[in-house]
Amino acid sequence: MDHPLPPPVDAIVRPWRTAAFVAAAIATVELLLLVVVGGALLAKPDAPGRAHAAKPKSGAASEAPSNAKPAKPKAQTPAAPALARTRVEVLVLNGNGVQGAAAAAAAKVERRGYRIGEVTNAPRMDYVRSVVMYRTGFAAEAQRLARDIGVGIVGPLDGIRPGRLHGAHAVVVVGS
Repeated sequence: MDHPLPPPVDAIVRPWRTAAFVAAAIATVELLLLVVVGGALLAKPDAPGRAHAAKPKSGAASEAPSNAKPAKPKAQTPAAPALARTRVEVLVLNGNGVQGAAAAAAAKVERRGYRIGEVTNAPRMDYVRSVVMYRTGFAAEAQRLARDIGVGIVGPLDGIRPGRLHGAHAVVVVGS
């Protein structure tokens, strides 16, 4: 009895190799597509204040070159200080743990004409940089104080209750 011969091994394996190659190519294309789309979706969008296709205004603005950078909006600055330096009371807190740091900062603040309310330790001793904080309504005075003593960080009260200020308008926390 004659039996047919089994097909050669190459005939069976070759379609599977081709199918695997095609599947890998499709998966690679899908992966690249997902990376591109995901990157586009997660990318930082343009700032809300910038217009994509702003029309030039009439007059001198229309004469500006097309490659000129748009003007940056000015940061809002607080109004002029309402209180004179001699009327602003400052609480000075030692936030770095170095003995005498708050006293030295208080002396510097006092030399600039401010009143010192109290000099004591901050609730924590891990401040890396010095900070000026202010009560509501005294942002301009705090900005002036920070400029006078060379502190770059100014913000509203954070972590200090207004009752703990003992009437002070601003707080200087001395950092490392």
